[in-house]
Amino acid sequence: MENKERVLGWRQTILPSLSLFTSVGTLLCCALPALLVTLGLGSVLAGFISSAPWITALSTYKPHIFIISGILIALAAVTQWRARHAPCPADPRQAKACALLRKISTGILGVAALLYLIGVFFAFFAARLFF
Repeated sequence: MENKERVLGWRQTILPSLSLFTSVGTLLCCALPALLVTLGLGSVLAGFISSAPWITALSTYKPHIFIISGILIALAAVTQWRARHAPCPADPRQAKACALLRKISTGILGVAALLYLIGVFFAFFAARLFF
């Protein structure tokens, strides 16, 4: 039983956190430059790229980055959904920590999904809508 709880805890913390990391990556590589150009802030984008030149190399793999990020967010959502009725420990302190961990994981997953959707919009659709 303890091994199952350890695996469940790992899935509830690592997958949402990894999803948040990848969605922030999609924002930095692809959505932020598109947003800056859309808003007419090309000089800000030039300064940003000069201080972080790896972003242009990363943006060449934009579809791959978004696919991997979407898969990780979907995996985290499925894991979160499957664990929604999993029992927490009987110890009151551990049960409180378990409930808090579930809320935090849900919040991280929600932020990751929101950032991902914003990134998809600005990376793939904003230029077509505004220009």
